[in-house]
Amino acid sequence: MSESNTIAASTADQNGAVPGEPVKKDENSRRGNWGNQIEFVLTSVGYAVGLGNVWRFPYLCYRNGGGAFMLPYFIMLVFCGIPLFFLELSFGQFASLGCLGVWKISPMFKGVGYGMMVVSTYIGIYYNVVICIAFYYFFLSMTNLLPWTYCNNPWNTPDCSGVVGSGHQFNASLANATSSLVAGVSEVVNRTKRTSPSEEYWKHYVLNISDDIGNFGEVRLPILGCLAVSWSVVFLCLIRGVKSSGKVVYFTATFPYVVLTILFIRGITLDGAINGIKYYLTPQWQKVLDAKVWGDAASQIFYSLGCAWGGLITMASYNKFHNNCFRDSIIISITNCATSVYAGFVIFSILGFMAHHLNVPVSEVADHGPGLAFVAYPEALTLLPISPLWSLLFFFMLILLGLGTQFCLLETLVTAIVDEIGTDWIIKNKTVVTLSVAIAGFLLGVPLTTQAGIYWLLLMDNYAASFSLVIISCIMCICIMYIYGHRNYFKDVEMMLGFPPPLFFKVCWRFISPVIISFILIFTVIQYKPITYNDYVYPGWSLAIGFAMALSSVVCIPIYALYKISKSPGATFRERLKAACRAHPKWGPALQEHRTGRYAPMASEDTVEARPLKERDELKEEQKEKEKEEGKEKERKDEISLTIQGSNGSTNTHNNPNPSA
Repeated sequence: MSESNTIAASTADQNGAVPGEPVKKDENSRRGNWGNQIEFVLTSVGYAVGLGNVWRFPYLCYRNGGGAFMLPYFIMLVFCGIPLFFLELSFGQFASLGCLGVWKISPMFKGVGYGMMVVSTYIGIYYNVVICIAFYYFFLSMTNLLPWTYCNNPWNTPDCSGVVGSGHQFNASLANATSSLVAGVSEVVNRTKRTSPSEEYWKHYVLNISDDIGNFGEVRLPILGCLAVSWSVVFLCLIRGVKSSGKVVYFTATFPYVVLTILFIRGITLDGAINGIKYYLTPQWQKVLDAKVWGDAASQIFYSLGCAWGGLITMASYNKFHNNCFRDSIIISITNCATSVYAGFVIFSILGFMAHHLNVPVSEVADHGPGLAFVAYPEALTLLPISPLWSLLFFFMLILLGLGTQFCLLETLVTAIVDEIGTDWIIKNKTVVTLSVAIAGFLLGVPLTTQAGIYWLLLMDNYAASFSLVIISCIMCICIMYIYGHRNYFKDVEMMLGFPPPLFFKVCWRFISPVIISFILIFTVIQYKPITYNDYVYPGWSLAIGFAMALSSVVCIPIYALYKISKSPGATFRERLKAACRAHPKWGPALQEHRTGRYAPMASEDTVEARPLKERDELKEEQKEKEKEEGKEKERKDEISLTIQGSNGSTNTHNNPNPSA
């Protein structure tokens, strides 16, 4: 009895429950499962809702026709975003494997999984640097006066002009000069252009930016220290895999909405807030006819949901087999897009207030990316009473939004490694793998904390996860729908969920989504422009490195395909190709209890292992041949038995197969 209590207490501890209370046993005891479905949904929301929802979508919206942009945005969500999200969730959940293991579905395409790992590695490296800068600003906001409020600091230049104004006076001439400038001509150096204290604080104090991407200068120790803090937080939250991160997301995935609501309520009460919101939402319907608007909408949906990163497959792999991932995909996708729209109100209400204060158009204070998060918005916050409080809330929200995505990026890499090696030792010591990956991520992020770090960060952001993601996603759709076969996959989903995918999703998976993905790829190529950062133009050699990063994930696909074909059995290339594309015998549900129908195990004399995925015709032929053989064998035994019965007049041998019994 005491032994059973000990086991129960141990199980309770593993599941995060109170000892002595009844606990839910993991369905997959070897790999583990989410504690409950709320943990999975919150983790996936935290993964999909990231920094881009706050610093990219609002800018895209106002640039592409305000409220009119919502039309193509939600059309792309329905026809591309939700179907792809559902496809990846069902893919990972069915096999209960990470982004490498799932390619047992068609081993030749395992390079797609390696490509996902490469992309997640790049994003994980630079994304945590952004989080660490948010940590830095968060710590610096713990003061009575925000350090980027005034222009009377050692790092400021004569061009600096604060919106608050040192000595309680405002430089009107510089403000008027600002309003006369046309947005987008920042290439021209103009001494009359207002430089904000927040911009100079960002460039000259936080980054101490160098003049060239090749001039690394020194490591910025405060940022390096914050990077160590950021990686430590990520590691500690993932120390027990989804068991620990599943508990953390109750806070990290929900509290940003509390902060957004606080900032929204504060923002709409300010003078000029309505102008900012009008600028954000006023529809310019003529822009709906512009192909670029549709391209931006499709790209934003695709990148915002985290498709083709491998994270969705990984998170879904820890679900229970019969979880309704169809419902989850709709909830998470809509939540992600609604968050983007909501964040736009928060951003533009404050920017509208700032534009009103400066007496300039909203377009001149609007920005995106790091420029919004670390320059425009912090400057606007200096105008508010108790500005350090709002600054603390804003950067804490950025930290939580970033961490939610970073958890999944790290877990994607760790799960792929553990699933691929698959030994009992590595499963038992998964924490060691997590620590090793975190340390490697920290070391690879050190160059981004130098004086040239911002150049490299933006280079990785623009190239490492751009068109490569689109190619990976397109090949994944083609593999599942056309190589493995759409009918097979539809039956797999039906076996898992208890109902087939709705007709709309079948059509999207096979035709509409791949076409939209191809459109995104073509749009990305046509709209390509060499990266710049403010006035700085990147040299050719750095762009070559950027393209090399982008290709490094895509090139995994053909390289592994050729390797797999060369190792596959067959006398001709065609035979090898067919063998490489054919699903692995171990493809299917991870647990024996779920391997039903065509995945049902077939016992044989030489093996007791399940042999799934035989074609139905082949399976029937084998069964018929086996039945014929057994029938002939039985007839032979009956004949022998009757012969013996006739010779000695005894029926014992016929009734008992063992004569000695």
